Amino acid sequence: MDVELLQQSRIFKGMSEAETSSALSSLHAQEKRYKKGQALLHAGDVTEKLGLVLEGSVTIESNDAWGNRTILSHVGKGQLFAETYAVLSDEPLLVDVIANEDCRILFLHVGGTQKLTGISTPWAFRFMANLLTVSSLKNLHLAGRSFHIAPKTVRGRVMAYLNTMSLQTRSTEFDIPFDRQQLADYLNVERTALSKELSKMQKAGLIRTRKNHFRIC
Repeated sequence: MDVELLQQSRIFKGMSEAETSSALSSLHAQEKRYKKGQALLHAGDVTEKLGLVLEGSVTIESNDAWGNRTILSHVGKGQLFAETYAVLSDEPLLVDVIANEDCRILFLHVGGTQKLTGISTPWAFRFMANLLTVSSLKNLHLAGRSFHIAPKTVRGRVMAYLNTMSLQTRSTEFDIPFDRQQLADYLNVERTALSKELSKMQKAGLIRTRKNHFRIC
């Protein structure tokens, strides 16, 4: 296990190498690999483990019984998923976690709030503080998505999303983490409607785009 790499992630921020190693041991760290499209967790499951993406990325999706997919978020290298469910370990997942590409995942057995609060070592306090920060950032992200899908038109949703990406990257030119189908699923619109609108926006001189690269004009 590359402890130095783990210390760069937000969940191990502020921990020494010894504390990180102790945390990995106490939380029964386990590394797994997944192929693109493979499910890591399914809606309806319960879990006591959170996942840390070491390589690749995953998407958090809502897939209903009628085959409709909505992408809620993209989780990249160094980021966490399922942390809320790992703390509230009796709550069933309402989402699927799917490998967006071949990926390597580190699972940490959190085992609910009782286990975490029962560990009285310095790393445990840092871990919980970091976990609170991660959860707060996730709440901000979900709130941001509500702004992206609030507009009634496809153009309005695209512009809301691209505006957020521009603010986050502090640039008018950036890459997004989604392909066209994933962006359509994230914005909760039809792919054909999205493609037509992007074409219209290019012709109007509002944007320039190629694959997942965008420039706001």
